[in-house]
Parts: sequence; structure tokens; C-alpha cells
Amino acid sequence: MTSESDLSHILAQLSSLPPHSTQTASLLSKAKLTLLHLNALIPGPDTPASLLLLARRTLETGALISIRNQNPDAFTRYYQQLQPFYELPPSSYSASSSKPSEEEAAGQRSKVTGLYLLLLLTKGDYAGFHTLLEGLEVQAMGEGLEGDVFIRYPVMLEQWLMEGQYDRVWGAVKGKGVPSEEFAVFSEVLVVTIRSEIASCSEKAYPSLPVPNAKNLLFLDSEGSVVKFAQERDWVVKDGRIYFPLQQGQDVRTEKEILVASGQVIENTIGYARELETIV
Repeated sequence: MTSESDLSHILAQLSSLPPHSTQTASLLSKAKLTLLHLNALIPGPDTPASLLLLARRTLETGALISIRNQNPDAFTRYYQQLQPFYELPPSSYSASSSKPSEEEAAGQRSKVTGLYLLLLLTKGDYAGFHTLLEGLEVQAMGEGLEGDVFIRYPVMLEQWLMEGQYDRVWGAVKGKGVPSEEFAVFSEVLVVTIRSEIASCSEKAYPSLPVPNAKNLLFLDSEGSVVKFAQERDWVVKDGRIYFPLQQGQDVRTEKEILVASGQVIENTIGYARELETIV
């Protein structure tokens, strides 16, 4: 007969495995099947506190493993399954009348929610991002979220993206400010997002750019990467320069128009590109 001890044993096995072990998928399936047999996949009014803790821990473990395996769809499913557990009052996780510990009350909700915010950001789902953030602010009841490193990280990135401060986003995803290894998984995805935004701005702001400048501007590793990226966007590369196609219905741009079109977005990025040139 399936018991809580069986689930605890499976979770102990999962925690002892390396991040990308081939055994994690089968163990997670076994853990969720155990939850199903214990009628705890969805929390109920009669679910014991000890089983609630194990069930939430199982789903949180699955969510974090999904991120490490770069499986956003699986992570999203785990995130959705966790919501009924996160909506429970903290007292539900206490086996006695005493106040539950902070770890019992919250689990890894902050980390999982922060990762979901970051996932929405990488998808460009700004409406979903702000809807979730507003809900978190209401739940915080005016206490603010600034002190939560897992929530603050995606919030800062979103603000910098909206302001066109791509250099700060780049510094954050490549620096020591990443809250945990799971958040680092999104680094390359965000860099692709930044690169696409800069490329679109560059097309509108400049008739052409030297390939070396474009390399730094687009955060690419080599001039060969620049040529490949240019070909993917149907840019023309000739005599060491990239020539951007004119937008439909657009006449040849004057120098003044180019400066106006570039705006703060390009200024911020070029400033960082110059810093890179001093390093490379």
C-alpha cells in the first residue's frame, strides 16, 4: 500500500541525483503517481499537513528540474499544478496549532513564481507578466516585493528592457546577480531577445554599420557570427559593412533623421559596446 514514506523516499532519491540525470523523469512520474494514489495531487480540506508539504515539494522539484532541462512547457504545467497549494493559508502546512515555520508556509513559491515571471518575459508576454505581478503586489498587502530577490530580478529586467537599457540586462544575466542556477538557464534566451530588439532598432536608425561595431552592438562572439546573423535577417554584407534595407515607403535617410531615429535605445547599447571594445 502506498504511503507518505514511499513519497519521502522517492524525493530523497531525486535530491541525491545530479541535475541532468536520466533517472529524474521516471522518478518524477513515480512521485506524481504516488500523489495520485494518496489523493493529494490536488489539495483537499482533509489532506494532512505532512502530505501537503510532500505534495508541494514534489511539484516544486518537478518545476525546477524542468527548468534545468530547458523544458518550459513542463515547467508551466508544474507551475499551474502548484497554484492550489500556494493559495492555501500558511496554517494548512502546520501539523499542530503552532505557527508554521517560514519554510513550511512558503516552500519555494518565491523562486518558482520568479522563474515563471522570467519565462513570461522571454516569451514577450508583457500582459501576463504585469497581471501576475499585480496579483503578487495585492497578496503582499502593501509590504512590497523589493526584498524578494527572486521576484525583484525579473522585475528589474523587464523595466530595463522597456527602457531600452539592454546593457544593464546583459550585465545582469551574465553577472553574479543571477539569483540561482535555474534563472541562469534563461540567460541565452534573454540575450536572443535583446539582440532581436537591437537589430530592429538598428534597421530603423542606421543605413549601415561596420561589421566590428555590429559585433559588439549585437553581443556576438565573432565577425563570422555577425555575417550569419545578417544573412538570417536579409541584411547585405559588403566591404566590411552591414547595409540595412529601407523600411517600406521610406526614403533615403538624412544624417539628422538617423540621429533622431536612433534615440536612447541605441545610445545606451553603443555605450556598452564601446566598453566591450576596451575589454576584447
